[in-house]
Amino acid sequence: MSVYHDQLNRIIELPHLPQRIISTVPSQTELLFDLGLDEKIVGITGFCTHPAGKVKTVTKIGGTKKLDIPLIKSLNPDLVIANKEENDRQQVEALMAVCPVWISDINDLNGAIGMITGIGDMLNCQAAAKMLSSAILKRFNQLTLPVLSLRVAYLIWRKPYMVAGTDTFINSMLQTCGLRNAFDLPRYPEVNIDSLIEARPDVVLLSSEPYPFGQKHVEEFRAILPNARIILVDGEMFSWYGSRLLYAPAYFEALISKIPSA
Repeated sequence: MSVYHDQLNRIIELPHLPQRIISTVPSQTELLFDLGLDEKIVGITGFCTHPAGKVKTVTKIGGTKKLDIPLIKSLNPDLVIANKEENDRQQVEALMAVCPVWISDINDLNGAIGMITGIGDMLNCQAAAKMLSSAILKRFNQLTLPVLSLRVAYLIWRKPYMVAGTDTFINSMLQTCGLRNAFDLPRYPEVNIDSLIEARPDVVLLSSEPYPFGQKHVEEFRAILPNARIILVDGEMFSWYGSRLLYAPAYFEALISKIPSA
């Protein structure tokens, strides 16, 4: 019996090295593949899109908030890897009756690195996890961006409008970019047109996920905030906390180069 702790400091007891793994979060699914665990991944969500060439053949077990518990049980997993924020608590608790569940809780880069190394230790791929973590940290440490002192509103949803608050992984990535969140609110609050105007953001970032903002929405926000810079951004770069972090620093450099400092 091996004993581990997840990022909620829960004790996870594994009678043997897991051979049938369910991943309920897209960024962690990509990580598992990148750690070389392809043959052990038996179930992923319908939102798990990376790596594109490998996820197509894996059984889909619903969405992050609407997991198919009976299907997951039928796959006879010996480990589920979930996330506190992205998964529904009641569903995760139901899965605990099926097999051990390791839960991540990530609000910044250090939390992401802890998740990667924690999964590496638990699944006996420590070398790959350490190599990946070191590469991610090296790229972030080499990132040099100006502190723009610009207020930013990061939109994740429309009807109703929802923004990323200050206690989120997205906010930590905004800070990495030298941007200040225009909304000093927790989690992902709903906002309306009046509150958007009152927040006076210098920049509005429209994320590609979970709501797929497009060019027509740029015009929509220009009408609401004519003095703000409206930019479409790749949501994966700001919200995926697995191996996709390798690509985030270069993306941030390119993005900030497009934003005037005043």
